Amino acid sequence: MTQFSPFDTTLWHATATRAPDTGPLEGTVRTDVCVVGGGYTGMTSAIELRRRGHEVVLLEAQEAGFGGSGRNAGHCTPTFSYYSLEELRTHLGTERANRLIARQTKGADMAAEFIRDFQISCEWKQNGYFQGALSPSRMDGIRKKADSYASVGCPSTVVDAAEARRLTGSDRFFGGWLLKSGGHLNPLGYARGLARAVLQEGAQLFTRSKVSKVERQGDKWHVRTDSGEVIADKVIMATGAYTDGGWNGLEKTYRIQKVMLAATSILPEDVRAQVIPFDGTMHDGRGDIFVYKYNAEGRIVASMFPVGKRGRDLEYTRQMLMDRLRWLHPQVPGGTTWDYFWTGELDMQRHTIPRLYDLGPGALACTGLSGRGVPTGTMLGGILADWAEGTAEMDLALPVERLKAAPPYMSFAPEMMLRWYGIKDNFSARRDGVELPPHA
Repeated sequence: MTQFSPFDTTLWHATATRAPDTGPLEGTVRTDVCVVGGGYTGMTSAIELRRRGHEVVLLEAQEAGFGGSGRNAGHCTPTFSYYSLEELRTHLGTERANRLIARQTKGADMAAEFIRDFQISCEWKQNGYFQGALSPSRMDGIRKKADSYASVGCPSTVVDAAEARRLTGSDRFFGGWLLKSGGHLNPLGYARGLARAVLQEGAQLFTRSKVSKVERQGDKWHVRTDSGEVIADKVIMATGAYTDGGWNGLEKTYRIQKVMLAATSILPEDVRAQVIPFDGTMHDGRGDIFVYKYNAEGRIVASMFPVGKRGRDLEYTRQMLMDRLRWLHPQVPGGTTWDYFWTGELDMQRHTIPRLYDLGPGALACTGLSGRGVPTGTMLGGILADWAEGTAEMDLALPVERLKAAPPYMSFAPEMMLRWYGIKDNFSARRDGVELPPHA
């Protein structure tokens, strides 16, 4: 069995609302669409399909939200991580890219609608996303990004140093970008709420039902587990980075990228009034990202990618994270500790946007969310439901490709890019004569 990071050591496992009562598939079930994978993508696909009148069975190998959906940092930032919007149009073509942009930039609003409609208890706050500029020369890029997202209707603005200080409580920023539609939540609470929504909408959800084989017999798909079988007209494989069998070669379409996450001890109320007072998602603006926000208890939850010693040496990693946090926010008390530390897996691929793969007549796979889980997984359900209903490939918001392995260089490229981003950031800071963050 494929080994993934521990699940029950996360902050979210300790604080999320309980999972709905579900159990494994037993016997034979017939349905219109069988969805494999109980993360955001699989569950929103099931909900969308039920809303359109289709019978749906959802199979999950562990429990709903076991994968990246239940252990991510909880940021809901409806943007693209690598491409600019114009580069995306060049890559996908203008019409398709505009369809994808419209969905992705509404991803947080879609999550808010699910949370409202299904009364999901998940610490949801939609106070915005702030990306800072730690050196003056970074403001040109901030302005371009803000203008680009504003041009497609997003509540996107540039803020000066004084406003950045008021929002964040930090004196380090020379300004920044505020995307007011950004949000944050308890990701496992959201996943478990979506699982309840799947059941409420009338789909069948079976957990502890690892798929061992999917094969075509006649005009039907047979999806087999150890104790049962689903016979379906169509199949959607939505297992992402936590793919573990089920379809040969699917796990080769991406490369696993680890992410590390930590949560502080609960900060006093007077400190929380000074540190991130706007209570949104914070991004320090460096390419080698440091992203953080509060949970409902008043803990700061921070995430970074492991590079070199960072992530391998736990004592060093804890100290580095605290040094970085207190460099940005010296108001954080010196006795603050990291009470939780965990890791997770991303299905990273070269273009950092999801990929759809043709698996045969009426069968599709989706992988490669590349760390954009909450808004992207939420909005993907509509795209996969469109495909299942027969929308022409040219009219989908993502192209459907043949199944193919990620290029070999993806085994080392993400870490090299992070190192390169760090070098560029450090050069920019030295050129501008500003202080470098600790451990930069």
